Amino acid sequence: MRCNNPGVNTTAVHQQGAASPRSMAHWLGCAHRGQTLAGVGIFSAGIRRVQCSAQPGRSSIQANVENSFADKAAPGLPLPATMRTMEPLLQSWTERVRQAAASRAGLRIRGGGSKDFMARSLQGERLDTREYAGITSYEPSELVVTVRAGTPLAELEAALAEQGQCLAFEPPHFARSGPASATVGGMVAAGLSGPARASVGGVRDYVLGLNLINGRGELLSFGGQVMKNVAGYDVSRLMVGAAGTLGLITEVSLKVLPVAPAQASLVFELDQALALAQLHRWGGQPLPLNASCWVRDSGRGRLFVRLRGAVAAVEAACHKMLAQVSGTRMDNAQAGPDWDACRDLRLPFFAPPSAPELGLWRLSVAQTAPLLELPWEQLVEWHGAQRWLWAPIAATQALREAALQAGGHASLFIAPGAASGLERRAPLPGALERIGQRLKAEFDPAGIFNPEPLPDQDSHPVATQ
Repeated sequence: MRCNNPGVNTTAVHQQGAASPRSMAHWLGCAHRGQTLAGVGIFSAGIRRVQCSAQPGRSSIQANVENSFADKAAPGLPLPATMRTMEPLLQSWTERVRQAAASRAGLRIRGGGSKDFMARSLQGERLDTREYAGITSYEPSELVVTVRAGTPLAELEAALAEQGQCLAFEPPHFARSGPASATVGGMVAAGLSGPARASVGGVRDYVLGLNLINGRGELLSFGGQVMKNVAGYDVSRLMVGAAGTLGLITEVSLKVLPVAPAQASLVFELDQALALAQLHRWGGQPLPLNASCWVRDSGRGRLFVRLRGAVAAVEAACHKMLAQVSGTRMDNAQAGPDWDACRDLRLPFFAPPSAPELGLWRLSVAQTAPLLELPWEQLVEWHGAQRWLWAPIAATQALREAALQAGGHASLFIAPGAASGLERRAPLPGALERIGQRLKAEFDPAGIFNPEPLPDQDSHPVATQ
């Protein structure tokens, strides 16, 4: 990489190496001083060369990045027919983005629309990604899959299941069939994970690289298809949870994992305080804990715990936990759909209440956060570090203060009909908000992408780094 910023050493990207790391503060500093990154590169060693030069008086990212399809074909061989037919679609998208930027017309990036309910409002001309679909590369032995953004999430999971593999972070679908089915691009842009996040990680922990079209209509490529491929700032993971505000994701490479050999679900009748205390104790023991959910069911508090891992480890943990606390073991055929319903917000708890003024709130707090003394029933995902409840809009301040005191934040996940235009998340701290604004200015200077992003603070590209 080459940068003409004074005092910055020049480093070249060679076949067996990559540029020396540069902090994001350096790159943001270039923009702050009225200079520009003439290339933004997070490199896969030996794949491509990207050069960077900061030029005074310009505030833009101008990347000289090879067409992403060039990496898909062996030297001397023509590109596969599917790639030759798909390339014009990317060209049409880049032209459409350039036109929108020139006219300052907003674009609403949309896949299956399964998360439309999360947006404060739907603005801008729709850019549908579903036409750009398909798995472009899958190496089960390498635990890596590369897939286009418009691919239905269910289709990807089915392909992985055939090889005994899965997306361990269990992304929610919210809708599995019909025109509102979730897509891979929407999964990455939303950045939402399932009830096992604490034990397996979130979406960004599995993103190895991606291609995107920025607000200038430039096709950029970040990361790669191997586990350790990053030098400098990991831009590909920056796009996770950005809600499409920084660019149009066209393709993403993901790490996948084998399906666990064994699984068991246990249920205990405990009130919330005892359930949290018991989870804290079990969390400090060598148990294959994978996911948990506490909810009041038929007037009784019930704690559901899922175990995953080697057969011997799961069986030993079941015996140990049931010996410590009275409970029962569920049949996997029953437990599996229940955990899917928890992930997709389809449990009875999530059914819209009869009171029209109530909205669904998500309180993101640490696992070790104490019992939150609130007058509304809660569903607790200890492994997801989140607590759900239905509460009126009038309680916004009280909920945000309670979450803040517990070291987290509160966001309105599903707004009641009369309050659909309300701000869904609490403001970010000043420093983070400024960084987010400067990133937005670099990737999308005209502000055309998704004028109304998703509401959750966990889905903010800066808050989640």
